[in-house]
Amino acid sequence: MANQTAHTAQLMRWATYASVSVAAVLIVTKVVAWVLTDSVSLLSTLIDSLLDAAASVINLVAVRHALQPADDEHRFGHGKAEPLAGLAQSAFIVGSALFLIFESIERIAHPTMIVNPEIGYSVMVFSIVVTVGLVMFQRYVVRKSGSLAISADSLHYQTDVMINGSVFLSIFLASELGMTLADPIFAIGIALFISYTAWKIGMEALNILMDHELPYDDRRKIIEIACAQDGVEGVHDLRTRFSGTQVFIQMHVEMDGDMPLRRAHEIADVVELEVGAAFPNSEVIVHQDPEGIEDVEREQV
Repeated sequence: MANQTAHTAQLMRWATYASVSVAAVLIVTKVVAWVLTDSVSLLSTLIDSLLDAAASVINLVAVRHALQPADDEHRFGHGKAEPLAGLAQSAFIVGSALFLIFESIERIAHPTMIVNPEIGYSVMVFSIVVTVGLVMFQRYVVRKSGSLAISADSLHYQTDVMINGSVFLSIFLASELGMTLADPIFAIGIALFISYTAWKIGMEALNILMDHELPYDDRRKIIEIACAQDGVEGVHDLRTRFSGTQVFIQMHVEMDGDMPLRRAHEIADVVELEVGAAFPNSEVIVHQDPEGIEDVEREQV
C-alpha cells in the first residue's frame, strides 16, 4: 500500500511538471505565430496558454503541498490545497475570457485580414498534437489518483484541443474565404466556452471546500457494505467528505445492545476494513450504537 501511494504521488508530480512544460512550449510557439499572423483567435489561444501556465504552476505548488502527510497542526492532512488551486484556476479563466471578449469586440469594430495563415495552421496542428499527448497522460494520472487539481488542469487542456481546432477553422475562413469577422466571432465563442469550464472547475472545488457529501451512489454503497456484515442491524449518521484525494467517512452502526463490547469492536473493525477496501485512500471511523435507540433516523439503502 505504501509503495502504491508513493507511486501515485510521483505520478501526480510528473503530471504537474508535464503541464507546466507543455504550456511553456506552446506560449513561445503561439507568441511567434500571433506576431506573424495578427490573428485575434490565435491571440485567444495564446492568452489561454498563458493562463494554463499560471494555473499549472499553481497546481504544481498545490499538489506538492497536498501530498505532505498529516501533522500536529493539520490532522486531516493538506488535501484542501487542491480545491483552493481549482478556485484560483477559475478566477484566471474568467479573467482571460473577459479580456478576450473585449479584444474580439474591438476587432469586430475594426476588422483586419490575417497574414501568413500557413504559420497559423502549423502552430494549431502542433498545439493539438502536443496537448492531446498531455491530456492522455493526465487522464491516466487522474484514474490512478483521483486528484481534483490534475483533473481541473486536464479540463483546461481538453478545452484547448477544441479551441485550437476552432482557431484552425477560423483562420481558414478569414484568410481563404475573406470572412474576416469569423476570426473575432470564433474568439468570443471560445471565451464563452472557457467561462463555462471555469464554472465547472469552481463548483467542484467549492463543493470540496464546503465538505459536500459523496454522491448518492457512493453513500448507498457504504451503507450496503456496512449492513452486509454479521451483527450490523442498521446505519445512521453517515457523514462523508473529500479532502484532496482522501475521503473521510464516519458512521454509526447499530448492533444488539446485549452484545459484548469486544465483539462489537471486532464488527466495527470489519466494517472499517471493508468500506476502506471499497474506497481506497479513505479514512473510515465507525461508532457502535445499541439497536433500537430512540430519536435516530436510520440511513436508507
